[in-house]
Amino acid sequence: MPSNIEIKARVHDVTTLHKLASELSQSQGSQLVQEDTFFCVPRGRLKLRHLKDCPSELISYDRPDQQGPKESVFFIAKVENPEEIKVTLGHALGIRGIVKKLRTLYLVGQTRIHVDNVEDLGHYMELEVMMQPGQSADEGEQIANELMEKLGVKSCDLIDTAYIDMLEPTNQHTSYGH
Repeated sequence: MPSNIEIKARVHDVTTLHKLASELSQSQGSQLVQEDTFFCVPRGRLKLRHLKDCPSELISYDRPDQQGPKESVFFIAKVENPEEIKVTLGHALGIRGIVKKLRTLYLVGQTRIHVDNVEDLGHYMELEVMMQPGQSADEGEQIANELMEKLGVKSCDLIDTAYIDMLEPTNQHTSYGH
């Protein structure tokens, strides 16, 4: 099953982060407008990702809420009729919330660097080390730690939750159900 090693951190100087990510990736990055609708589920997270001018995706993932590099196991299905899926899953499971963001994506080797401007939250960054078959989690964590250092990410800026968790009024997971 596919997995990533991920980190997420607050960004204090987005201009410098873009410059460093651009230098490391030798690109200007790709701009993505994303709207993620999260559904109430008993385990992990389930979101419908609507991408402007791209096919939508239904993404199920599970990862520990901890600071620093962590493994995320995920499943992705392409969705041709996102509004119908949103209504159907919303009716069956309940909608937990919606996260809107402008993401700049940079690729460095097997790692995706995301520089995000999240509506109502501000600037954050994520690293996703896309694990290769047979590659250990330790190897992925080493790659993440090296990139964190190159990008100037400090351990005090690491966060342990998803954007949807930070947007909830109680800053806690919503209970399962409607």
